[in-house]
Order: sequence, then structure tokens, then C-alpha cells
Amino acid sequence: MALTVEQQFFLAILLIAFPFSALSGDPDILSDFVVPLGTNNSQLDGNFFTYTGMRPLINSPPPTNFTVTKASMAEFPALNGQSVSYAVLEYPAGSVNPPHTHPRATELLFLTYGILEVGFVDTTNKLFTQRLQAGDMFVFPKGLVHYQINSAENDFAVAISAFGSAAAGTVSVPSTVFGTDIDDDILAKSFKTDVQTIQKIKAGFPPKA
Repeated sequence: MALTVEQQFFLAILLIAFPFSALSGDPDILSDFVVPLGTNNSQLDGNFFTYTGMRPLINSPPPTNFTVTKASMAEFPALNGQSVSYAVLEYPAGSVNPPHTHPRATELLFLTYGILEVGFVDTTNKLFTQRLQAGDMFVFPKGLVHYQINSAENDFAVAISAFGSAAAGTVSVPSTVFGTDIDDDILAKSFKTDVQTIQKIKAGFPPKA
């Protein structure tokens, strides 16, 4: 039976959309794990599947700056193909993790110490916020702008974040907007202000080398 024009158009849309939906997350692998180039299974042992980069955090003093310690594919190659990664986030009193996104992963944050104010904005520009206490968890949906702030005046906070990708990626909104080469006139029009104000803001975000 011949397809109508409308059916042909709908089928074409499906064929175009399918590859993009298949690539929307980490690709599935066809083996138990991904062996590094130039290596074979017989050369691997438990060390390959062990990451010790978090050891310095144990019994460490309270943080003096907002710090992120990652265990992603870049730091822990065994995560390649496993669709998971971690980060430990340390917040001194009054510090903020500025608005940012993770384009390739959902983030599940578990607060282990302190208090955090967290929030994200959905695609309708609705803001969802929460005040977390130690033991609480909060999910930041994939790709949405979100933030965390430690509003305590005299105490730090520590959280562990799990990501649904071995390489979640991070796009910081302030540094991406003001620390790149976007034209001052474009930013002034976008933020409904003047070029001088944009230049003052940019002065706090040196361009990336």
C-alpha cells in the first residue's frame, strides 16, 4: 500500500530523530568493560577498577574554597562505557556553586554534612528550590541550569554527587557568558543593560586561555 504524503513526512521525521535519541546518553558497550588501547584483559587486575583520588579528602581539614574533586572518565578510565561518575563537593561557609548545567547527565546529590540551599530552573523558567540537611538527597534533571549555596555563616558543607554519565560535562553559566568572546553589544542587548556594565562584569571573568 502506497504511503500518503503525510505518512511519508512522518516516517522521515522518525528516521531523522532516531539516531539523535540513540545518542542522547552514553553509548552502550558490547563487552563487560572497555580495555585501554594497547592493553589486553590478561594485563588488567583490580588496580584498574580502583580509584584512590578521594583518599586525601578523608580526615582533611574544612575547605577554604569551594572545591570539586571528580571521579569521571578523565580521572578514572575504568568508568569508560559504564555511564556513571562521581564528584565530592566541599563548600566553605558562604560559598556558592554558580549556576551551571551538565549536558550529558542527571545529577543526584547526597548531602553528607552541613546545610545547602539548592535549586534548578526547568524549561518553562520555573524555579524549584529546597533547603537540604545532612542525609538528604536532591536530583538535578539532565541539562537544566542548577546551583547550590552554603548560606551558613560559620560551618562548611560536603556533598557527594553521582552522575548518569562517565563524562557528564559542566557548563558554567557565568563564565560561559562573560568569560568568552561573546560581543559586548550582544550581551548588553540580551541583558537589557549598557556595554559599560557588561565590561565591568567581564573584568571578573578573564577569558579562557
